Amino acid sequence: MALEAWLPIGFALPDGAKARAPLFQGADWQILETQGGGRALVAADVLVKRWISAGFVYEGDIHQFGFGDRQLWSLSSGPSQTLHPVTEAPGPNNKTEALAFAQALKATRAIDAESPLQDAIYVEKASRLLPTYSITLRTGDDVVLGYWLTGGVGVSAGAFRRLQSLSWLPAEQLKDILEAAGIEVQVFVPKKGTRKSGGRQASKEQVTESEHVAAKGQHPGNVFELPGRPELEAFFNEHIVDIVQNRERYAALGIGFPSAVILHGPPGCGKTFAVERLVDFLGWPSFQIDASSVASPFIHETSKKVAAVFEQAMKDAPSVLVIDEMEAFLADREMGAASSHHRVEEVAEFLRRIPEAVKNEVLIIAMTNRIDMIDSAVQRRGRFDHVIKVDFASEAEVRALLEKLVAELPKDDDVDAAPLAKELAGRPLSDVSFVIREGARLAVRAGKDRLSQESMLAALRTAPARGPEGAEKRRIGFV
Repeated sequence: MALEAWLPIGFALPDGAKARAPLFQGADWQILETQGGGRALVAADVLVKRWISAGFVYEGDIHQFGFGDRQLWSLSSGPSQTLHPVTEAPGPNNKTEALAFAQALKATRAIDAESPLQDAIYVEKASRLLPTYSITLRTGDDVVLGYWLTGGVGVSAGAFRRLQSLSWLPAEQLKDILEAAGIEVQVFVPKKGTRKSGGRQASKEQVTESEHVAAKGQHPGNVFELPGRPELEAFFNEHIVDIVQNRERYAALGIGFPSAVILHGPPGCGKTFAVERLVDFLGWPSFQIDASSVASPFIHETSKKVAAVFEQAMKDAPSVLVIDEMEAFLADREMGAASSHHRVEEVAEFLRRIPEAVKNEVLIIAMTNRIDMIDSAVQRRGRFDHVIKVDFASEAEVRALLEKLVAELPKDDDVDAAPLAKELAGRPLSDVSFVIREGARLAVRAGKDRLSQESMLAALRTAPARGPEGAEKRRIGFV
């Protein structure tokens, strides 16, 4: 979509650069092309004064000028200097460019430790990420850095192995870049000829614990967090994270890799969100089996695709393999829908592969909305040791999640999660996220730069509980 230019083509900026077409814009800023291949940031007076007051820029670095009835400021960059919104991350072309962004991130945080930077403007010339102060949930700096390094993939820089798989930068260079941003890294880089073969660990020299524990936030003793779901958080920490972080102690008593897990519960209860958080925390390569990726109408083809995913997961172990909507593949073989020969073959393939994958350091997590449909042989211990019910969040859990999410936004002092949690309890977690996003939208629409209780309650009124057909659903226990 074409952007509406704030300035006419050829307009002379205070530093002599001449404006061309706009490239990117926000509510109070615009990035323009300039003649000669450079770029210029043009921003409204109210935004620039916040930057100057905070110490991000100095008046000598950015120049004020008038255009019509508006007071604007401009900062120009040469063709070789990056001037780009973080949301449109192009990715670095070399280590020098990546280091420059990492250093700018660290320098910005030395000035302001709180403002969200996921929608900031990166100005290489000033070595700063200039926040735009939009009302959005704050994304961690590790994700901001990972997003920039990968050219737009929302991966945490703390998940080193996953980051490395998405970036063309070698491990040694990535390590330097993360450390330049203030992230401590302990990375084992294997010598040539010492990589794993077939997914098995041949010796301690091949894969050390440091390869699994890549960066600050992933070191032994770190605790996995799942806001608003304390029971599921405790389960993951006890049965997965602690075993991964203390392998030698568990191995001494004959306990190897974490067992496979089934999460079951109604749609919208937070199963997928929980698994995504765990994958990001571990930082391992992840693979997924679902109907869209492996299902085939041809006999034997689905089984072959399933086998290929398992083989790749074992090759890249330690890794995570997520089986989504497992009832599509692992329905009871006695049921009519699963009685045909090729369906029985698919279930048998899973039964054979699951124990093999666990032995080869593949963490298997399966999800289903219909646990009653799953073949009993699949649920037997030795294949899936843990079958965990994930229900809709309680009022206390919703309140904890709301407080966590709202804490990351600029807000009025009277914002109270309690009345919202009471109404949102027992509803899909997507409703919680919607109310916060809608509340922020209504606040901006009303000309405010902070979230208010009024806007949150108004958002709640626009999101009534829904039944199967979209009608308002009556809460259990109330008449």
